[in-house]
Amino acid sequence: MRPSLLDPVFGRVAALPGVGPKTARMFDRLLAKPGAEARLVDLLFHLPSTVIDRSVRPTIAAAPLETMVVLKACVTEHRRPQGRYSKSPYRVLVEDDTGDVELVFFLANPDWIERSLPLGATRWISGRIELYDGRRQIVHPDRVLDEAGLAKLPAYEAVYGLTEGLQARYVLRATEEALTRLPNLPEWQDASVLSANKLPAFAEALRAAHRPASADALSPQHPARQRLALDELLASQLALRLIRAKMRRPPGRAHKGDGRYARAIESALPFRLTRAQQRTLDEIRADLASEQRMLRLVQGDVGSGKTVVAALAIASVAETGRQSALMAPTEILARQHYDRLTPTLASAGLRVALLTGRAKPSERAALHAAIGAGEVDVVIGTHALVQSDLAFHDLGLAVVDEQHRFGVEQRLALGAKGDAVDVLVMTATPIPRTLALTAFGDMDCSALDEKPPGRTPIATRALPAERIDEVIAGLRRALAEGARAYWVCPLVEENEELDLSAAQARHADLSRLFGAAVGLVHGRMKGGEKDAVMEAFQRGEVKILVATTVIEVGVDVPEATIMVIEHAERFGLAQLHQLRGRVGRGSGKSSCLLLYKGPLSEAAKARLMIIRQTEDGFRIAEEDLRLRGEGEILGVRQAGLPSFRLADLSAHARLLAVARDDAELILRRDPELASDRGQALRALLYLFERNDAVRLLRAG
Repeated sequence: MRPSLLDPVFGRVAALPGVGPKTARMFDRLLAKPGAEARLVDLLFHLPSTVIDRSVRPTIAAAPLETMVVLKACVTEHRRPQGRYSKSPYRVLVEDDTGDVELVFFLANPDWIERSLPLGATRWISGRIELYDGRRQIVHPDRVLDEAGLAKLPAYEAVYGLTEGLQARYVLRATEEALTRLPNLPEWQDASVLSANKLPAFAEALRAAHRPASADALSPQHPARQRLALDELLASQLALRLIRAKMRRPPGRAHKGDGRYARAIESALPFRLTRAQQRTLDEIRADLASEQRMLRLVQGDVGSGKTVVAALAIASVAETGRQSALMAPTEILARQHYDRLTPTLASAGLRVALLTGRAKPSERAALHAAIGAGEVDVVIGTHALVQSDLAFHDLGLAVVDEQHRFGVEQRLALGAKGDAVDVLVMTATPIPRTLALTAFGDMDCSALDEKPPGRTPIATRALPAERIDEVIAGLRRALAEGARAYWVCPLVEENEELDLSAAQARHADLSRLFGAAVGLVHGRMKGGEKDAVMEAFQRGEVKILVATTVIEVGVDVPEATIMVIEHAERFGLAQLHQLRGRVGRGSGKSSCLLLYKGPLSEAAKARLMIIRQTEDGFRIAEEDLRLRGEGEILGVRQAGLPSFRLADLSAHARLLAVARDDAELILRRDPELASDRGQALRALLYLFERNDAVRLLRAG
């Protein structure tokens, strides 16, 4: 139950004075999840994005151009446009002892102008002065005030993100009302932490954030912003650790194998494990052998050897007579895992089955029966593993590949298919350290941070789109020498229809030049059609594979050595890195060509420069976080993870470490949150809605 103390901040914005039904709908669109109503907590956590600085109040002669100023002046002349249908502006001349300035109003209401600026009156005018034909003018002043109005004008006015139809003054007024309803909340932060960091109380910080006292008030390093960020980070870290404690409490089942399957697999490998693979395997085997359930994230760059690590973990569980399941996000990836893992696992005598949504009813029934009878050691599949009535004989290990592509419920469902199932989560998207702490703080993390020997560097070049003819000529030469190439078409504003039409158009262009050697893969194709094209590409019948980003993750064709990415400026850094990782998988020299359309934004320039400089996925991940923020990197909405509204991970990494250490200390001293501070921390968890996230934050 949410503490009743918090009821006021979870009230509806629609109930605030001055918010009618129409405005309430706009607030819902701006602040709430689809289908939900905006609440005061949503409004209070919607912090200003910038400020209007009205602290500069010079004389007219001293006023700088193109800068917000507030002028005190006397109204000396009205120049009303002549003629009823005149399109000329209404001009008003105002002056002080140092000079004059003309106020210009286009399509204005003359009655309002004459009421607001009566001749001979003193007024305070806020706006930006510009020169026109050698004369000073302010076009559409944003404030015209008498002395009483000036007394209420803040020197710094908060500016909020808006939605169509919602005016800034409505948000300002509603936020002021919401701040008056803020209850007197208990202090949940440790006094020594607040003192060491010179941070104010929560309510004081929230008021300071919404009522900026300077242009610096929006800086992430401002004490008010730091306090709010620390509260959100502490709520997040505490929730993660509570879940972890809860998940660790149920005893696991120790998997202490004799090593026979693992030895057979390792001896059959054509290479030696890297130090990172061996270290990760040691960590996994220690987890498997313990009496507690494993919940481990293995993150490794493209080509770092995660599949081998998964195979050896599966072997360790099979040695104890229990089954394993590997869930991949797409049928292409599930089938690829099956094709690559089956020979490896079969060399040790393990029985492997593939289960996807495309299996015929009779095949599915036979597979279900074999799995339920324990006649299968390893099941590889898509979400069909959890969406059906599949029952395992004795599931011991659940491996989830490319975890960010799944909803949390699917991961929970796979872990629930057995008794005390150990969970191993893999991702080929390296996650920045700060992000790993926030999103995966309840998991043990292993990093495969070196590549197996023999991987060739990928030559990466950026070219303007106007040079596409040179790219096609180079492609023709490479194909004549037996090369294969990917051609990835642009993301068109997350619009699947437009993405598809761009890919189809490029496929048609290249088909005119290269004939049947060009294939097309996109997300709208049926699984069988997609697999057929991919298999033709793997066999070499298709030499150029035109694709949308459906080929981003996991697809493995060692013979492909060229990657062309069209409109590379539209892709995020991590996506460019993932796409580039589709080549360079064999012994041949590989190249990645980034075709861009100018002019480039500063962020796009930075992305293209970084991707050309390095192939280190962990460095790229840190730069991606800096450029884009955590929500976009993790795909927060898709993954069911709580995003941060007040904290900025790239700016508040130090506070994250403070919150992590404090959360660990709290749970050591007061694991049930029963003390006075514990009760305050419960309010914190509810305020930041980590109460609903507790069950879903992590799978296991």
